[in-house]
Amino acid sequence: MKAIVITQPGSPEVLQLQEVEDPQIKDDEVLIKVEATALNRADTLQRKGSYPPPKGASPYPGLECSGTILSVGKNVSRWKVGDQVCALLGGGGYAEKVAVPAGQVLPVPSGVSLKDAAAFPEVACTVWSTVFMTSHLSPGESFLVDFCSISYSDVHGGSSGIGTFAIQMGKCQGVRVFVTAGSEEKLAVCKDLGADVCINYKTEDFVARVKEETGGKGVDVILDCMGASYFQRNLGSLNIDGRLFIIGTQGGAKTELNITSLFAKRLTVQAAGLRSRSTENKALIVSEVEKNVWPAIAVGKVKPVIYKYLPLCEAAEAHQLMESSQHIGKIMLVP
Repeated sequence: MKAIVITQPGSPEVLQLQEVEDPQIKDDEVLIKVEATALNRADTLQRKGSYPPPKGASPYPGLECSGTILSVGKNVSRWKVGDQVCALLGGGGYAEKVAVPAGQVLPVPSGVSLKDAAAFPEVACTVWSTVFMTSHLSPGESFLVDFCSISYSDVHGGSSGIGTFAIQMGKCQGVRVFVTAGSEEKLAVCKDLGADVCINYKTEDFVARVKEETGGKGVDVILDCMGASYFQRNLGSLNIDGRLFIIGTQGGAKTELNITSLFAKRLTVQAAGLRSRSTENKALIVSEVEKNVWPAIAVGKVKPVIYKYLPLCEAAEAHQLMESSQHIGKIMLVP
């Protein structure tokens, strides 16, 4: 098969389409003929050499895909050859075929094309596992999609792939959603998706605006990928019993904390990744996503937000686009 190989750590040009060996499935895995895959920031970090795949995972980038099942392991009962599915991957999506544990496979949501379905697994599993399964965001609470990026500058990332999904999922759950973005165009998209409070981080102090919009209280849950550089401001933006969930360290991994600052408001700080979790834990998350998120997609309350499709051979161009921050939503690759 053909796959995108990281020939050496570096800039997007190190991504090369090459002929490689077909993956071999284990007894509890399925082999998928890839229809499409989606870019995630982790792919760019892996390309640079700073985010290696977990032990036993494919060396090729790509954390989600959609496609058709070509074969199944002898212990697999739910799936059969010919099923159209999408899947959460440990790697290997940038290829014509990928092997994946059966518990990480999902049916294509009703009303969504096979190609578009590749936009969902990683964002759905990330947002549901952190914001809802762990931080227990509940109807009537408030939620700040706190994403920013040193290289692609979308503070609080309302218009990122995770951001556009989180806005829609939050509204489905009866939550007041806060987002920030760096342009009026991106803020308009966030508003159209249902965001209640849209903040231009280039012209406003998001902490002050959050306090203003909540009567001085702050929001209940923040999902953050910056880490150190926004840690204190995020704590300052939380309500009593607020929860900060950190899923990245784009702004650094080390900061200082006065522990007593957590006491008065009974704050909780949590952190986790998705890719490094066990197969069993990923299967649990995928099961919960199918149960809780897929129905919202099926009735049209959550829709894929896709910026552009590119052929797999243009993976380097896709990475350049992601790092330019010109996109709104997901960037997709098609073998």
